[in-house]
Amino acid sequence: MLFLSAAATVGEIVALIVVGLIVGALGRLIHPGHDPIGLLATTLIGIASVLVVGLLLRGPLGYLGYAIAIAVAVLLVALISGSRRSRTRRRY
Repeated sequence: MLFLSAAATVGEIVALIVVGLIVGALGRLIHPGHDPIGLLATTLIGIASVLVVGLLLRGPLGYLGYAIAIAVAVLLVALISGSRRSRTRRRY
C-alpha cells in the first residue's frame, strides 16, 4: 500500500491517484445498481479507501491490502450513492 509522508515525491502522489482510480472503479463495478457519482468522486473514493486501509493496517499487505481497499471502496460507493439517490428521489 502507498503511504504519504511529509517528503512524498511527485511519483508517489501520482501512483496514489492512479491506484485510487483503479480501486474506486473496481468498487463501483462491484457495487450493484446505478451509481450517480462521477469520475472525480470515484477517484476520491479510491484514494480514501487506499489511505484508510494503509493507515489502519500498516506493513506489507500485498494483494490482501488491495482486496481490503476494494471492499472499503464498495462500502464508500454504497454510502455515497445511497445518500445521493435519497436526495434526488425527494423531487416530485
